[in-house]
Amino acid sequence: MTEQSTTVPANAQTCYEVTAADLPLHCPMDNMSKWDSHPRVFLPMDKGHAKCPYCGAEYVLKGDAPAGH
Repeated sequence: MTEQSTTVPANAQTCYEVTAADLPLHCPMDNMSKWDSHPRVFLPMDKGHAKCPYCGAEYVLKGDAPAGH
């Protein structure tokens, strides 16, 4: 039996929901394929939203951000 991968293609969506566990936020994220994507860039969350300057992917924080984020 083969093991299923949880890696998703980078830039497969235009909007991603993220949680406090994903902070600090960067694009591409850890669960995304990196060989066919842009360089990793850390994204500041502004009022629960962030947008990647490379690919335009938008990130929306689901739930509350931990203190200091």
